[in-house]
Amino acid sequence: MEQAIVYLVPAAGIIGLIVMAIKSAWVVKQDPGDANMVELAGHIAKGAMAFLKAEWKILFYFVVIAGIILAWSGTLVEHSSPIIAISFVIGAVLSAFAGYLGMNIATKANVRTTQAAKTSLKKALDVSFTGGSVMGIGVAGLAVLGMGSLFIVFYNMFVVSTGGDVNGAAMATALEVLAGFSLGAESIALFARVGGGIYTKAADVGADLVGKVEAGIPEDDVRNPATIADNVGDNVGDVAGMGADLFGSYVATILASMVLGREIVSNDNFGGIAPVLLPLVIAGMGLLFSIISTFFVKISKDTDSVQGALNRGNWISILLTVGASYFLIDYMLPAGDLVLSRGGSISFTKMGVFGAVVIGLIVGALMSAITEYYTSMGKRPVNSIIKQSSTGHATNIIGGLSLGMESTVAPILVLAAGIYGSFLSAGLYGVAIAAAGMMATTAMQLAIDAFGPIADNAGGIAEMSGLPKEVRERTDVLDAVGNTTAATGKGFAIASAALTALALFAAYVGMAGIDSIDIYKADVLSGLFVGAMIPFIFSSLAIAAVGRAAMDMVNEVRRQFREIPGIMEYKAKPEYEKCVEISTKASLREMVAPGAIALLSPIIVGFAFGPEVLGGLLAGITVSGVLMGIFQNNAGGAWDNAKKSFEKGVMIDGVMQYKGSDAHKASVTGDTVGDPFKDTSGPSMNILIKLTSIVALIIAPHIRADDGLSHIHTKAEDVKVTKEITYEDGKKIEKTVTVTINK
Repeated sequence: MEQAIVYLVPAAGIIGLIVMAIKSAWVVKQDPGDANMVELAGHIAKGAMAFLKAEWKILFYFVVIAGIILAWSGTLVEHSSPIIAISFVIGAVLSAFAGYLGMNIATKANVRTTQAAKTSLKKALDVSFTGGSVMGIGVAGLAVLGMGSLFIVFYNMFVVSTGGDVNGAAMATALEVLAGFSLGAESIALFARVGGGIYTKAADVGADLVGKVEAGIPEDDVRNPATIADNVGDNVGDVAGMGADLFGSYVATILASMVLGREIVSNDNFGGIAPVLLPLVIAGMGLLFSIISTFFVKISKDTDSVQGALNRGNWISILLTVGASYFLIDYMLPAGDLVLSRGGSISFTKMGVFGAVVIGLIVGALMSAITEYYTSMGKRPVNSIIKQSSTGHATNIIGGLSLGMESTVAPILVLAAGIYGSFLSAGLYGVAIAAAGMMATTAMQLAIDAFGPIADNAGGIAEMSGLPKEVRERTDVLDAVGNTTAATGKGFAIASAALTALALFAAYVGMAGIDSIDIYKADVLSGLFVGAMIPFIFSSLAIAAVGRAAMDMVNEVRRQFREIPGIMEYKAKPEYEKCVEISTKASLREMVAPGAIALLSPIIVGFAFGPEVLGGLLAGITVSGVLMGIFQNNAGGAWDNAKKSFEKGVMIDGVMQYKGSDAHKASVTGDTVGDPFKDTSGPSMNILIKLTSIVALIIAPHIRADDGLSHIHTKAEDVKVTKEITYEDGKKIEKTVTVTINK
């Protein structure tokens, strides 16, 4: 049976996890360095695991309560099942495990990268990137294995229970249950990203303001009490949080494509479900090509470009995916027209679907390239901030803010063109499959992204261990590239979130039983404005949380400098654990409010005002969230690399400026402001966008509008609805319509 091709998807996931284990074993075998380096790395690993365990305790209660509610809701409407709760729990557990995988290897790879940097930049890149690829391949492998396996199990189960209904009720119920898997993944991702972001930036800001600005000591000086917390934060925020984030993104993208694929009439050899299976198979194929491409990220000597090596691996994975997608689509989809069943008015061909995949990959590559331009050292945007730093702190801030706003223009134009082009290629399914194509190389994208925090930690360990200058110079090369790749990864993530959210939005409209979102209606327009506001209040809460925690951190570091004699003379050790405790408690306390907004706002609006107003809310969140995400990520990344430029030395008006100059101090202020932008609120925008859409998708059957009449129903009942009818002569008559609902 040709449907058996779907079994290749979990097989690809298993292959990915095997490769991940082999690469992980290679990293662990590398030399961790001397006893002092091992001790420092141990402090970082211990602090990271302590945070993760504390976070998991809180999230355990959330998962249990949410699972019970989902199980109950699955009994209330057609095409749902209490099994959605099991799917939700599995998604949550795998998302948390994805974050753990990345953090576990990162805390082993960091000190080994430091030791490798004693030898050469080539060796240091090999260790740090292999550590990053363990995370990338592991996250993608878990997502592909989880989605593929659950789809096979649930689909076959519901086919049997519906008496062989291959593409009707069985498929609808299977996809609704899979939405629970995506909700679990995105929920954990939100808390991991926000909580981890608050943790890392509270420590980073506190360490910078007191250590570098007030005390005038290096960034990762062992005398700074916040430096261990800072390095722990790199792991819990930029690694564990990011792993859970992209796991959720990957799953949501596949789900959106599958839901829209069910609405396509396809005369194929797969029982008419080829459009549903295609996104899963593309994901599995993309994982395998990402694994292959990791072996091309190499440099032969220290003078070679690290960024060039990473770009080479990225482009190889993209080109391999494009080539294979052509043959895969040609094999799976029929030769004739495919028709979108919703309205039956949109038809397209399989080459249109391939065109949409290509567009998605191009959009992803362009978004990364644009982000790289706006955040890279030596380019016009970062140089402009460097120049404005020479006239003080205020002009540095002004320069970074204006640059961040400017940086939204090109990405939005690319995104808009991609949405329109993919829609022309294959309708809304084209938009969804474009996102699936973009996310197909997630394993490679995440490997490139994850190597940055590993390199950053390696530099911190080198500084704290007092290693020779050339070691820190090599780790700084990796760290500077890592800052750029982190920024480009966030640009890639926000682009995929926008395409995925649009696909989820289209799926929601179908499941909610409405034809369109009419913003001419006052209540819908109100929902649009409220939705546009949510990313702002979400960002406000996240940034304010960093500010409050950073104040506690600053006061603690000052106290230790003041009350513990001998710290500055290396005669006494700081109390690192006090700073770790401050970041841990603050992040766990402060992550609740932003998470509640993301989860509850679509539920409240949907049940209180109906599906169309909720559609307006989703549109507002999506547009506003994408702009906020791009603005904050790019401004923060540019500020960071402007500061790092001073550490290498920059020419301003014919005078060389270095670390310690007034201009450098201004750049530190900009970097401090940009920290919560780029590592807390900015990257959380893509989760906010997708999570609200997934929540709306899950509650859609409960607020479904039948025959244009919005109501909520859970049992057989008579519902009286007053409906206004306008005749051609302009005369308006109110007519009461009684609708009987039989469940």
